[in-house]
Amino acid sequence: MKSFRTLLFWTHLVTGAVAGLVILIMSVTGVVLTYEKQMLEWADRRQAGLVPSAVAAPNLAPEALLAAATAALPEAQPTGLTVRAGTASPATVTFEGGRSLLIDPRTAANLGEPSPRLRGFFRSVTSWHRVLALEGTSRATGKAITGAANLAFLFIVASGIYLWMPRVWNRPQFMQGLWFRGGLTSKARDFNWHNVIGIWSAVPLAIVVAGAVPISYPWAGNLVYRMAGEAPPAPPPQTARVGGSGGVSPALAQPGLDAAWRAAQAQVPAWRTTSVRFAGPRNTPFVITLDEGHGGQPQLRRTLTVDRGSGAVVKAETFDDLGPGRRARSWLRFAHTGEYYGLAGQSIAGVVSAGGAVLVYTGVALALRRWWAWRRRQTPRIDASSQAA
Repeated sequence: MKSFRTLLFWTHLVTGAVAGLVILIMSVTGVVLTYEKQMLEWADRRQAGLVPSAVAAPNLAPEALLAAATAALPEAQPTGLTVRAGTASPATVTFEGGRSLLIDPRTAANLGEPSPRLRGFFRSVTSWHRVLALEGTSRATGKAITGAANLAFLFIVASGIYLWMPRVWNRPQFMQGLWFRGGLTSKARDFNWHNVIGIWSAVPLAIVVAGAVPISYPWAGNLVYRMAGEAPPAPPPQTARVGGSGGVSPALAQPGLDAAWRAAQAQVPAWRTTSVRFAGPRNTPFVITLDEGHGGQPQLRRTLTVDRGSGAVVKAETFDDLGPGRRARSWLRFAHTGEYYGLAGQSIAGVVSAGGAVLVYTGVALALRRWWAWRRRQTPRIDASSQAA
């Protein structure tokens, strides 16, 4: 048992030292991205400058909002429309090439592109988080490095739980690793912080880290499906980009959207956002998503397929309708960011990500101190050997 613990300790230490810098980058950027959706939504409302109305003035129909946006950008193809509940929230129309416009839902006035600086900042942080800000063909290398570092971090968290357990099980030894202590030397302080933060953040941090593994590795996503007793889905077919060569560009006008929109919203009266993506020819049904949460809670989302001609809902899909593998995969995806559990979950994910950064710092500091101590012990031996020679 002692030899196993020693082997695990050194593997834990070496893994942390090798992957520490990448784990630190992912942890810090993870903290920055904690409230990304809320901050972008706040920035859009602030830019729009819409005043909440005491009178429940109805929004314009979606076809009118779409027409206003396409009139402002006649050269671009619209790819989607999102409307938020509330009189002070702008609608968003997205276009090919990643462009988008904010539209006043009551007057259809063009409110401009949504917070380009803030979105650019979050794109940069996300690039560091996922691929270490590498570009072009180097993005694959960045993704491979962050994926491997994430697997290493999962091992570090799991092995840290075992190493935290005291060799002698008594109350003083147990309590010593549960809370911060003052009046310690720098080495003892780092050891105390490493243990306390590690044990308190272990479970949520393991969930956050494990949730990223299927994002990095298709085999891990397939494993989730198999563990849930479901066959993994086939890879999506390679299709041409919307509007690209060989693809089908969405039409500028979307006849039947108003009726489909009303039918969908009637199914979910408590919706917070309603969105639709435009793709394919005009005879394809609309796929409309209604969300009662904050965007990262699939259990509060309903996807409706609505016939363009009749406005009838031909298919309704909720989280409970999904297979066990897809539910597990979706849970892992949004447990990674904490969004599955709403604002509280996001906050916990952000806190443990910050804890992960401290774990890297304290772990590397302890490893360096151990190495320096070993070097000091070796120096007298080298000197003695030289004198003897």
